[in-house]
Amino acid sequence: MDKSYLLKYLLLIVLIQSCIFDFNSSQEIEPNIEFGFDLNNYNVSRDTIRPGDSFGEILIRKKISYPEIYKIVQGIKDSFDIRWLTTGKPYTILSKKDSLNRPLYFIYQPNKVDYVVIDFANFDSITAYNKKKPFKILRKTTYGSINSSLSETMDQKGLPWELINQLSDIYAWTIDFTRLQQGDRFKIIYNERYIEDTILVGIKSIDAAYFEHNQEELYAFYFITDSLKKTPEFYDEKGNSLQRTFLKSPLRFSNISSRYNLKRRIAYYGNRVKPHKGTDFAAPVGTPIMATADGRVVKSSYTRGNG
Repeated sequence: MDKSYLLKYLLLIVLIQSCIFDFNSSQEIEPNIEFGFDLNNYNVSRDTIRPGDSFGEILIRKKISYPEIYKIVQGIKDSFDIRWLTTGKPYTILSKKDSLNRPLYFIYQPNKVDYVVIDFANFDSITAYNKKKPFKILRKTTYGSINSSLSETMDQKGLPWELINQLSDIYAWTIDFTRLQQGDRFKIIYNERYIEDTILVGIKSIDAAYFEHNQEELYAFYFITDSLKKTPEFYDEKGNSLQRTFLKSPLRFSNISSRYNLKRRIAYYGNRVKPHKGTDFAAPVGTPIMATADGRVVKSSYTRGNG
């Protein structure tokens, strides 16, 4: 055989193999990272805690023996209590990618951000640790005018309740939200937390707020006063703290069913004067009640009229 022909033939084979290698390289699977693991390397099983489920029952369904389950529970008892598993919360099991499909990691998600990894890939070093999903912060601005109440106005704008509560906490010393008037206005600059770019997981903080109430302009600016404790406070445009000795109201949102009135007349009693020496707030059962100032309880008892 002609040597030049043989050389050309060998060169052709090398070129073909090179092309095949380049093609295979370009077809490499992109990493699928979640919970700090590349899910491409495992068999992934996702589910939620069902009524009656326990950590042991879940692992039994995955062919983990009772002695092995006991060893896992004992190995993590100082870092995670398996009794904390809550019905309806999601979990993920990562198993070895072979014919045995043996579970290696149990990942529990108590909420959208936090998760717990129980690592029993090596039975000689069983561990459990807490992690957070990475999230990004988006700054947003919203504003509005009060029609009936702050909560209804913000709810109509599709704003989260967490933002409503944070705003009410900021102005708890300066605004009585039960006395808002139609036409009062507000503006808020705040930060939202997102995971996976699109899933809202809560309000990180309010940077600044403005409220116009009774034709009075009330500003609030976020500032951390203690750099070690990271304790935030809010100040007005003159640098004065918004916190006062007394809260304006013991409830965030409620209706006043009966105001303080020493000259109150009630038709049921023949229109006689029956003074009302207090303010009654109507709110759903379970509504948190805040002390308007520091003090001491001097009496706690049952009365026929008030319960």
